[in-house]
Amino acid sequence: MTLTAPHPPSAPTRRQRITPPLVIGGGIMLASVALHFHDPHRSGSWGYCPWFLLTGTYCPGCGGLRAVNDLTNGDLTGAASSNLAFVVSIPFVALFWARSLALRWQGVRRPLPGAVVRVGCTVALVLVTAFTVARNLPVGGWLAP
Repeated sequence: MTLTAPHPPSAPTRRQRITPPLVIGGGIMLASVALHFHDPHRSGSWGYCPWFLLTGTYCPGCGGLRAVNDLTNGDLTGAASSNLAFVVSIPFVALFWARSLALRWQGVRRPLPGAVVRVGCTVALVLVTAFTVARNLPVGGWLAP
């Protein structure tokens, strides 16, 4: 009887490596096209925010669909008026997506250091919380969708 060692798993191909970010990017593009053609500015056209229905206050995502619609129509001011935090976050999300795609294309595994992730998540959480509180106060009424 001869024992053979199992074959080590082969490294994923470039196509396998880049598929996840491309699927995510395609999903975002598909949702953007849907929001372009089905206007969320009409009340209830995409449903209602459950948070707003339950509490009567705006969540951090309220106005996000309208912001995407405005952006697909080239109206940056309207998008910022609908959800400023969403519009400001787009370049950061795009950079992280592009970084992921580029590293996967090269076959390099270089995760962000844990300290960077913790600080980034903490800063994002604080900013989203401050945005949510501010848009629900009279002084921050200009942030409301």
